[in-house]
Amino acid sequence: MQWSDQAIIIGVKRHGETSVVAEVMTRARGRHLGLVRGGRSRTMQPVLQPGNEVEVTWRARLDEHLGEFKMEPVHLRAARLMEAATSVYGVQAMGALLRLLPERDPHPHLYEALDVILENLHDPRDAGELFVRFEIAVLNDLGFGLDLAECAATGTRDDLIYVSPKSGRAVSRAAGAPYAGKMLALPGFLAQGGAADFDSLSAAFRMTAFFLHRHVYEPRGIGLSAAREGFVQAALKALKPQSATILP
Repeated sequence: MQWSDQAIIIGVKRHGETSVVAEVMTRARGRHLGLVRGGRSRTMQPVLQPGNEVEVTWRARLDEHLGEFKMEPVHLRAARLMEAATSVYGVQAMGALLRLLPERDPHPHLYEALDVILENLHDPRDAGELFVRFEIAVLNDLGFGLDLAECAATGTRDDLIYVSPKSGRAVSRAAGAPYAGKMLALPGFLAQGGAADFDSLSAAFRMTAFFLHRHVYEPRGIGLSAAREGFVQAALKALKPQSATILP
């Protein structure tokens, strides 16, 4: 068995004295693991850093085997990803999200989104918005998609300011008014477009955390990753008005 594909490094683990098991997100074959012989060498260590893009060839006798990777560097951006807190935490947080998906399950749109976000993690505003959309995309691929396009009660696409915690659907101001205390806030940049500010990005992080916890983390007995918390803090800090408080 053999195939080649574009891939982004999302993690590595030591294996023996000189090798590593690399975890990558491939364009066509989803999240995939493979042994890299000599992966701890001075030549390969700079390549095998999270966020780097590589051309990978996988070989194994049988499809179900771990197999071996041969890698060629394509875009080494790991050094730049160490320059900002949003980058340091963001690359780890997206790796944690991708690990929620079944191994070897193709998600080409998530590969494309990951590639775009990695190029923008240095800008807290852009990084925050893109990361929220990435979380929503992962929820959708896990079968818990949010419908934020129209009101669940009336079908209108105007004045959408709430999200139902039960259905994950948008609700208009008028329809949601009697239940406002039980609703989640729908961030303006997700409803009408435009740029996020501190309040709308805070609301977006609360919303995605709620649905990830309810549908994914709680059933699996795990919690939000520490990297996500670090990313949220870093992204909001950059947008924080002097009078605002950053939520945990």
